[in-house]
Amino acid sequence: MPKITKSPIKKTKAKVKKVAAATKKTNKVIKKITPAENKVKAPIKISKTYIPKDTEKYMCDKHLSFFKIKLTEWKKELVKANNEALYHGSMDDNSVSADIVDQASSYTDKTVEMKAINRQIKLISKIDQALLRIRDKTFGFCAETAEPIGIKRLMARPVAHLCIAAQEKHEKDEKVYADD
Repeated sequence: MPKITKSPIKKTKAKVKKVAAATKKTNKVIKKITPAENKVKAPIKISKTYIPKDTEKYMCDKHLSFFKIKLTEWKKELVKANNEALYHGSMDDNSVSADIVDQASSYTDKTVEMKAINRQIKLISKIDQALLRIRDKTFGFCAETAEPIGIKRLMARPVAHLCIAAQEKHEKDEKVYADD
């Protein structure tokens, strides 16, 4: 009787070993295939005078790299301007005038300057979002309708994420809710 119970166990162990060996073989094959599929594309080189054309395929690699460069340079300019404004603005904090009108004027100037800096900070975050959309290859397509936004609109406003029709609807809805 003990021989009968041991023999089925040995057979199942042998089957498990065969299955494990078969899966190891397939894993090796998969590992050999995946590196060939994950080839990294060479970066697209475009001239500094390049302007996207309507005749080219919409949001091809050239378009994406053009807008990536444009947005990156714009972001650098904004960060530099903000840093300079904050640095020079902090230098003026030490000047206190005895005249109340001068103090009020200085306070108003600082308020206007800080609002401009806050707008630029919001714009920098929109630029970052646009750069993420470029990385995801969803840049240039409306977030609501998935239709192309259009080269002309993106040239005028590279951070646009809605097509004209969706943007108009969005602004109309904002106006309706603002009136309530």
